[in-house]
Amino acid sequence: MTDRRLMLVHAHPDDECIGTGATMARYIDEGAAVTLVTCTLGEEGEVLVPELAHLAAAADDALGPHRHTELAAAMAVLGVTDWQLLGGPGRYRDSGMVGTPSNDREGAFMRADLLAAARDLVPLIRDRRPQVLVTYDDFGGYGHPDHIQAHRVATYAIALAAAPGFAPESGDPWRVQKVYWTAFPRSVIRAGIAALRAAGETTGFAEMDPDDIPFAIDDALITTAIEAPDHLDRKMSALAEHATQVTTDEGFFALADNVGIQAFGTEYYRLVSGAMGEPRDARGWETDLFAGVSA
Repeated sequence: MTDRRLMLVHAHPDDECIGTGATMARYIDEGAAVTLVTCTLGEEGEVLVPELAHLAAAADDALGPHRHTELAAAMAVLGVTDWQLLGGPGRYRDSGMVGTPSNDREGAFMRADLLAAARDLVPLIRDRRPQVLVTYDDFGGYGHPDHIQAHRVATYAIALAAAPGFAPESGDPWRVQKVYWTAFPRSVIRAGIAALRAAGETTGFAEMDPDDIPFAIDDALITTAIEAPDHLDRKMSALAEHATQVTTDEGFFALADNVGIQAFGTEYYRLVSGAMGEPRDARGWETDLFAGVSA
């Protein structure tokens, strides 16, 4: 067991690359233990590859197993060998976007019993013993029901894992020292949209108002910036493995060509539990998720 151990709790395959891929690659290269926990297989996702359209939930409903293989390929690119599905493959199903019929489907993660789902995460926390855990904010970043549920499950499991009297059969109690929520600063999004417009883009992400983008976070709430410019290519390559879900040269991901390292090679967080540590940059933001933690 290494002296630095990081756990990330994400909702669907590809979420881990979008917001934390460079962070994961950086800490793997630095010798830290990185554990990814993915809560669903993303069965309700769209399918961007025409020849795989039959996998969609409305057709063969076989997208989940395929996205499992995409996740495996992405983790191989990042170098993450410890990646887990909460409760095992198929335990919890992608709920789909808010207000869609799939919200009511049997096994939808958003409807999972909170204690039962937390019980699936507690043994992983106690076994891996992360000092740092990363998940979403209480809005799930942009309001997706599964992101919100992942936030709730992670938050509850963190508390339960530290409680000596809870489920002793699941391992010795473990207290996570620092908890972070993923974040995307409004200033970075604003700069990216300006760059897209300057490059002649007028539709899609380029026409959006940064003040109306739900996942944009006021800079004043950011506490931590993990700079990993040397890992940007690896992050984007891993993201490309999620081919049914992501086209890396269009829309939001076109920012990579315009503001590059700032938009995707640096990943941003909000520290919500634990004390800020050193070092910090000129803005007062931490530059290491493990700043101040003890082994």
